[in-house]
Amino acid sequence: MAQGHPFFITFVPMEKEAKFCCAKCGKEFRAQTPMYVSVERNPELKQEIISGKLFIKECPYCGNRQIIRFPLVYVDTAASLLIYLSESSAINIDDPAGFTCRLVSDAGSLIEKIKIFDAGLDDIAIEMCKFVTLQELGKQVELKFFKLEGAEGDMIFTYPEKGEMQMLSVGLNVYEDCRKILQRNPSIEEGAKGLVKIDRDWLSTFLA
Repeated sequence: MAQGHPFFITFVPMEKEAKFCCAKCGKEFRAQTPMYVSVERNPELKQEIISGKLFIKECPYCGNRQIIRFPLVYVDTAASLLIYLSESSAINIDDPAGFTCRLVSDAGSLIEKIKIFDAGLDDIAIEMCKFVTLQELGKQVELKFFKLEGAEGDMIFTYPEKGEMQMLSVGLNVYEDCRKILQRNPSIEEGAKGLVKIDRDWLSTFLA
């Protein structure tokens, strides 16, 4: 387990002032946004991420509340986990040794990753579970891990359909089968080293 914060974190300002445009009135306004969230130092910000509150700002002119986008480094030192939220694919950031590092491009994916690792699950196996489940469903929807539920620890996924969020329960045995597949194919986990965006597109390069 890694001790202390990754080296580069000590040089990153905790927050900055950014400029946004209101989607309703069109006026520009400035707001403070965090540049990184340390679970150890600011546990309350982790809860704001999971609830989505951190990504909502109110326009000071018309009161409109909207989702905003900004880059963010999330660090959970106790779990040796670093997640970088950025819309850019060209990332220049240190890869701290001993940490699981992940790249995500939107707030929803950041929230999902946190929930996966908090549940003690492997995100590569979860992506494989999604692949298998979608084949069985015969649907082209975007599954998101939500939580473990029940005595058997069934996985609950959500997905949008007809304007509403649907919930889908998948047995943990599917996850365990996917973990066995990964164990038989070590090259997949080898490809996840470094700051990597683990999603359906990434997994498809190994399953093609």
